Amino acid sequence: MLLINTIKNKLRLSYRKKRWPGLIHAYKDYLPVTLNTPIVSLNEGNTPLILSNSISQLIGNGTKVYLKYDGLNPTGSFKDRGMTMAISKAKEEGQQAVICASTGNTSAAAAAYASRGGLKSYVLIPEGYVAQGKLAQALMYGAEIISIKGNFDKALEIVRELSTKYPIELVNSVNPYRIQGQKTAAFEIVDDLGHAPDWLCIPMGNAGNITAYWLGFQEYLKIKRNLKLPIMMGFQSEGSAPLVNNIIVENPETIATAIRIGNPVNREKAIQVKKESKGDFQSVTDEEIINAYKILAKEGVFCEPASAASVAGLIKNKNRIKKESTIVCVLTGNGLKDPDCAIKNNDAIFRKNVEPSLQDISKILGY
Repeated sequence: MLLINTIKNKLRLSYRKKRWPGLIHAYKDYLPVTLNTPIVSLNEGNTPLILSNSISQLIGNGTKVYLKYDGLNPTGSFKDRGMTMAISKAKEEGQQAVICASTGNTSAAAAAYASRGGLKSYVLIPEGYVAQGKLAQALMYGAEIISIKGNFDKALEIVRELSTKYPIELVNSVNPYRIQGQKTAAFEIVDDLGHAPDWLCIPMGNAGNITAYWLGFQEYLKIKRNLKLPIMMGFQSEGSAPLVNNIIVENPETIATAIRIGNPVNREKAIQVKKESKGDFQSVTDEEIINAYKILAKEGVFCEPASAASVAGLIKNKNRIKKESTIVCVLTGNGLKDPDCAIKNNDAIFRKNVEPSLQDISKILGY
């Protein structure tokens, strides 16, 4: 017994010594960094790929559904993947400040990584359309917030122009280094599964992430020649679906604020991804998003509403999926980003003003 315990302790120690170094260090051979790049990292990446038994059973036919939970990155969203690269390169180029437009997650990541790298950060947000959890993060990380009377698309238009006129680095997904960092999520999926999924289901806002995943899968194909590339399925909210309908949505509306974008800057790249992967873009209703949001919570996974669009879309396509497929649904952000949504949309019992007595509480519990 003593020998067995000694072996177990050594095994536990060996696990603890395998410290994840952050995605730039882990995948530097696939990223545009040099020995002169000052790497600004919060050990992002290496997020879990969770097998969802309940969603797998819901889809049926022997399908395995995995959740790429990027809400467990340092600031709670996939944006950290791109921001470690964008801020590192901005610092390498001698920039002193960065700027972005944001519906919330980009602002949190930009502010955190800029602060860590010693850079000033400025953020333009649409008045009244940023979840409190995300706004709190950006403020605490030290960003200067400018709330405008307009939507995200107007904010992005302004910051793009500012970055061309003044010495300030734009860190929205038009920044090519953002895409480079975000592609590493595809590497991680292949490394974890040993192969690419048959389908990758992903929410779309500005469409940088679907572009990045496809780039990652394509790059891994160069070294893993037998890799089968996935079908890329992009999902938007019905009230904010410019890519699905191939239009500009002047006043997008959805409960999923992270993808409330009416004119995606990566439109053409995303369309190319759909074409090359033989994929599809579809819309889901806010009701379908909330239903998926609740299903995920019952699985023990708390994501923000926009993330649940990937699962809502998968459920909508249940009858299209081939037998024994492997599906990955990307969950882009943590549920704590938007606590108001959770409080307003749950099926839990919340008893208030109960007398603090053993008798009363025992009765409530059914004893």
